Amino acid sequence: MRLSYTDSERAFRTEAADWLRSELCGEFADVRGLTSRVGAPERRLEWEKRLGEARWSVIGWPAEYGGRDATMAERVIFAEEYAGAGGPPRINHVGVELLGPTVIAYGTAAQKARFLPPIATGGSIWCQGYSEPGAGSDLGAVRTRAQLDNGEWIIDGQKVWTSLAQFSGWAFILARSEPGSVGRNGLTFLLVPLDQAGVSIRPIRQITGDAEFNELFLDGARTDQGDILGAPGEGWDVAMALLGFERGVSTLGQQMAFRNELDAVIAAARANGSAQDPLIRQRLAQAEIGLRLMRFGALRMLDQEGGAGTGAAITYKIQWASWRRSLGELAMDVLGQAGQVAPALPDGDYAMPILTDLFLNARADTIYGGTNQIQRNLIAERGLGLPRELRGDLKG
Repeated sequence: MRLSYTDSERAFRTEAADWLRSELCGEFADVRGLTSRVGAPERRLEWEKRLGEARWSVIGWPAEYGGRDATMAERVIFAEEYAGAGGPPRINHVGVELLGPTVIAYGTAAQKARFLPPIATGGSIWCQGYSEPGAGSDLGAVRTRAQLDNGEWIIDGQKVWTSLAQFSGWAFILARSEPGSVGRNGLTFLLVPLDQAGVSIRPIRQITGDAEFNELFLDGARTDQGDILGAPGEGWDVAMALLGFERGVSTLGQQMAFRNELDAVIAAARANGSAQDPLIRQRLAQAEIGLRLMRFGALRMLDQEGGAGTGAAITYKIQWASWRRSLGELAMDVLGQAGQVAPALPDGDYAMPILTDLFLNARADTIYGGTNQIQRNLIAERGLGLPRELRGDLKG
C-alpha cells in the first residue's frame, strides 16, 4: 500500500483544490458546508451540472462517458479535497457511485451510451429500489413482481427507505420475474422511469425533521423489455456487484465528512469544558484512533486487486456504521442537556443543531444498506467461508 503521492498526483490535487475553492467560495458558496441530504435541492442539482460541465462529476469513468479516466489515487485525492472543501452531499450519489459503475460493468454498448452521459452531466438523477417492507436487508425475500407483456415489463410491488426518490427521475429495482422462485433465484435488475402513471412516491418524515427516505409504490409501472442489466432471472449477481461499488472509493470521501464531524465534537468539548473530563478525553481519543484505522483499512482495500469487491470490503460497512453511531452518542454526552434542545423556527418547525442531528441520523447507520446483523452474516459466510445461516424453507 503506497501512502505517498507522485509529483503528477500532487499537481492533480492542486488543480482539484483550486477549482473547488473557486466554485464553493464563489457562485456556490451557499451550499458549502451543507450537511443535510435533502437541503437546497434545486441548488444542489445546479451543482451537479456544474461538476459535470467541468468533468469533475465522475472522474473515474471513461472519458467517452464524461469522466477523466482518473487513476485510483486521483479518485481518492478528489474525494478528499471535495469533503475538505465543504462540498455538499451529492444529490445523485446513487447514480454516480452505484448505478453508473454497474452499467459500465453489465450494460450493453447501447445502454452505456444512453444512460451514462446524462448521469455525468447531472441531467439524470437515480434512486435505489432494493428494500421492501417485508424484506428489509434480506434481498432474497423481495416480493415485488415483474412480468413481460408485449415488449414491456409490468411491475407491481412496494419499495421502502428509498433515499431521495422525490428528486429522482429513475430507479433501479430488484423484482421477482419468475413466479414460484425463492431466495436469490428468479430476480431481475430493472431500470424504471419514475415519471409515469403507476408510480407514486411518499416521503417518510424522520426524527431529524428531514424526509430523506421514501416509500415507492409500483402499481402496473412499466419499463421497456430491454431496460434491464444482466439476463432476466439473474439480477442477484448484478445487485451484489452494485453493493460492492457502494464500498468503493467514495468511502474515502465519506471519511473526510466523518473527520469534519469528529472535529466538531472535539470543538464542542473544548468549548464547554467537557474535554477536561478524563472519560470524555479517552472516548475522543478512541474515536480518533477508530477513524485513522478506517482510513488505512480503506486504502488497503482499494489497493488490493478487485478493490471494493474483495473480502476486506465486507467488513467496512459494519466498521464505519458502528463508529459513527458511537460518535453520535459521544456528541450527546459532550453537549449534555444542551443537546436536547432545538431552537424553534417562525414557521413552527425547529432548527436541528448539527451534533444533535448527527446523533439522531447515526441511529439509522447500522440499519440501512444492510443491518449490522446482515453484515455479520456476510463476514461469516463470504469472508470466513462458514456454513450459511438456516433460513426457513428458502432454497436460494
